[in-house]
Amino acid sequence: MGVTPHDFKRMAERLNRSPRSVRPVVDPVLHPNHNPHQVILGLDPSLRGTGFGVIRLTSAHPQTLVHGTISCSPGWRHSQCLAAIAERLREVLQRHRPTVCVVEGIFFAQNLQTAIVMGEARGAALAVIAEAGLEIYELAPRKVKQAIVGYGAAQKLAVAKMVQRMLHLNEPPAPDAADALALALTHARECGRYSLTAPKRV
Repeated sequence: MGVTPHDFKRMAERLNRSPRSVRPVVDPVLHPNHNPHQVILGLDPSLRGTGFGVIRLTSAHPQTLVHGTISCSPGWRHSQCLAAIAERLREVLQRHRPTVCVVEGIFFAQNLQTAIVMGEARGAALAVIAEAGLEIYELAPRKVKQAIVGYGAAQKLAVAKMVQRMLHLNEPPAPDAADALALALTHARECGRYSLTAPKRV
């Protein structure tokens, strides 16, 4: 069956191509023009090691502004750890000015004491984020792993390596920071123009 010049032009337009030139391939769901938030904070709260990462969506690929882990010594009192988490997050917010935060969803801990401690760290972090006026969303860990690695039960090392690849980093981020960056990247995809489900807002 023959294809007329008019039909060819229409097909090319559907593929975001021109008959005369080929446009560079860009992931539409990570493109800044398709996302209301261009600077995204990912947060993986924990009393002894809270991971954080801030990315900026650009026309080429997401850019890492900062990532790291808020580490607290085992000898510190819980109150000291909570104060350290709050202080460091305020510094990150002031310097990089994200407009949205995505936090790891609550998991069901078998140990009640562990759940309480995790809740304390999460509460301290979210209070600072809310105080700054950011929109806050949460994503389940399994959903993040599925989005980044393609497997919901992926190991932390696999997540870190894929984050390194997606963000063009020289080396894999530390585990907690990698999880935070993965949250930010997944949220960018969730809010892309082709997303079929709205993210859960906290």
